[in-house]
Amino acid sequence: MKTPWHFMTPGDWLIVLFLLTTSLAGIAWVAAAPGGTRVVVTRGEQILFTAPLDQPRSIDLDGPLGQTHLVIDEQGAHITNSPCPRKICISMGPARHTGDLLACVPNRILVHIDSPADEEAPYDLLSR
Repeated sequence: MKTPWHFMTPGDWLIVLFLLTTSLAGIAWVAAAPGGTRVVVTRGEQILFTAPLDQPRSIDLDGPLGQTHLVIDEQGAHITNSPCPRKICISMGPARHTGDLLACVPNRILVHIDSPADEEAPYDLLSR
């Protein structure tokens, strides 16, 4: 019995090699992302909480469904308890890089990691 690998053409191997290389480059790019320095928690347009990412703390955030528990530690910021039904926000894991988001959509809580460099440039693009 022949395995599927015997039926692959050189073009198929080229596609597999390209996809593998692209995947590894994506993993390296994500791993090299700059670390954030600040946690910003919002509910709608309202900022509920702002804190440095390097100072461990624990806080309860009030939302429409109840309290969402946020922990900031050496791993990053992560949600440990929430009243939402599916608990997807808990399974998102820690956020520690600039631009990372944690969202508890049913409880309308958004946790965003940023850095002071985000505040220094109020524009997206410069042109002449």
